[in-house]
Amino acid sequence: MNKIKKHKPNNKLKMILRGLMVIIGGFIAAYGLEAVLIPNNVSDGGVTGLSIVGSQLFGLPLGALIAIINLPFIWLGYKQIGKNFAIYSTIGIASLAIGTILMHHIPAIIDGDTLLVTVVGGIILGFGMGLALRNGGALDGIDMLAVLLSRKLPFGTSDLILFLNTFVFIVISTVFGLQGAILSAIAYFIASKVIHIVEEGLSGSKTFKIITTQPKLMVETIRDRLGRSATYNEVYGGYSHEKFKEITCVINRLEESKIKEIINEIDENAFVTVYDVAEVKGGNFRKHNIH
Repeated sequence: MNKIKKHKPNNKLKMILRGLMVIIGGFIAAYGLEAVLIPNNVSDGGVTGLSIVGSQLFGLPLGALIAIINLPFIWLGYKQIGKNFAIYSTIGIASLAIGTILMHHIPAIIDGDTLLVTVVGGIILGFGMGLALRNGGALDGIDMLAVLLSRKLPFGTSDLILFLNTFVFIVISTVFGLQGAILSAIAYFIASKVIHIVEEGLSGSKTFKIITTQPKLMVETIRDRLGRSATYNEVYGGYSHEKFKEITCVINRLEESKIKEIINEIDENAFVTVYDVAEVKGGNFRKHNIH
């Protein structure tokens, strides 16, 4: 009981900090919309894009539309993902909505340069949305709809997100024209890449699985030069029925070229598969000097 009580204040502080980061993410995204994209007739995808179209057509406050249209998606998030996600998403969407209202009349920081508008707007928007997602919330509900539809239809989530946003950009073209819709799609693409970087970090990690005739030497060299440990799995060839030792090693992206160099040096005929790793925890995984 004492241990649980000791951890409670830390958990509360962590939740408050996460909520604060979601709020900051919402305001950053709002700044990207109001100071870069919207003044240059460029929109976003998803629910935010539909809200921008509605605001332009009917003269309604963008913040109010973002809040109202996202309400069913918040409920969907609560049902499909959980209570905490719904709470943080509510905080994030409210921050985005309030931010667009407060920043509605701020001057645009870029005017006329379409390439610069899409790049800078996409980066700012993606950073804000990524910051919210990294801390457990979302600023747009279309991803939640895609998750639900993927369970009912024979399509993947990413395919459905693309399909739903294609519809959104068609709607955007009715207000901003074909050029505006294309620029909006480019800005959305840039934002999605920035979201991934913010969520996963710049360095990221990779898993190398190596089947070699020199497993012991390979592991020792990886340990000596990279400071990385590795594990063995026994595997069998489907054709030859030979038994091999498969090496598994997790590295950061900065070490990728070095481990490839090691593999090629020891056994250029080694069979290697490489996987992206979303997150690494525990063990002795930390940055080492490469020599």
